[in-house]
Amino acid sequence: MSSNEPSLAMIEQTAGKRAARAAARRRAKQAHRGFGPDRRPGPVGYIFLIAAVLISAYPLYFAFLLATSNAAEIAKHPIPSLIPKGELVDNITRVINSGIDLWGAFLNSLIVSGVVSLSVVFFSTLAGYAFSKLRFRGRDGLLTFVIATMAVPAQLGVVPLFIVMAKLGWTGELIAVIVPAMVSAFGVFWMTQYIRDALPYELIEAARVDGASMFRTFWSVALPAARPAASMLALFTFVGSWTNFFWPFIVLGAKNPTLPVALQLLQASYFKDYSLIMAGVVVATVPLLILFIFAGRQLVSGIMQGAVKG
Repeated sequence: MSSNEPSLAMIEQTAGKRAARAAARRRAKQAHRGFGPDRRPGPVGYIFLIAAVLISAYPLYFAFLLATSNAAEIAKHPIPSLIPKGELVDNITRVINSGIDLWGAFLNSLIVSGVVSLSVVFFSTLAGYAFSKLRFRGRDGLLTFVIATMAVPAQLGVVPLFIVMAKLGWTGELIAVIVPAMVSAFGVFWMTQYIRDALPYELIEAARVDGASMFRTFWSVALPAARPAASMLALFTFVGSWTNFFWPFIVLGAKNPTLPVALQLLQASYFKDYSLIMAGVVVATVPLLILFIFAGRQLVSGIMQGAVKG
């Protein structure tokens, strides 16, 4: 039984024995049919989940298999066997010694992803708090406009954005990648929907009665209440920034690249050594896997337990 549902004894005290018996029969029927908050997946559900995990993990494992092979073996067998070869360490060493500033690119990606994630979480939570809990003229229309920008392809704004960066003298600098991504329409929509349901007006009113300013109310009340959704948004944003290739490739080039741009430089003009390229992909993916291993459980538990009940 979910913690949000009243117990049978409480139902009996408030509505009578007949209502309690009806609730007991309904909950038993839901448990038998596999519905309700306490349902557990059956064998078919586990088979489906295992298949989904295998299908999702196979592309990464395929890249790992190519990274453990060599160019001659890949040319003979483009689809490798499921057993890894023993060339992974040699291929990673070749990536490090390829003449590309891999560690500099790694640091650039870390800086960009970290700063963008913090910025998106802060500004999106601030905007979400305003759209969901503050009353001002044009609120709904402005939120609709922000959401509508998600339908505009990012490629349409590349030329004017590059012109702006060139006028500012930011081309080739990390700030040209950070500033355009400091807030996202998806982040604003995500945090607006979460704060609207998770943060009661009573907490805001209590903070204002205690003398808290508008920003102090946001910082001390809204931000802690939105922490579970903010954590997920930070994770999504970090992964998206870490793997972003299109805009960094245009505005940074080969002189000051992020990690995806540096990996693109591993491709030769007339020959592509897929073992070398996939070894670089594995190196770039390992930090994300470590992030998911250490942060995944805390993020999931935060979503399940961190919401404020109204």
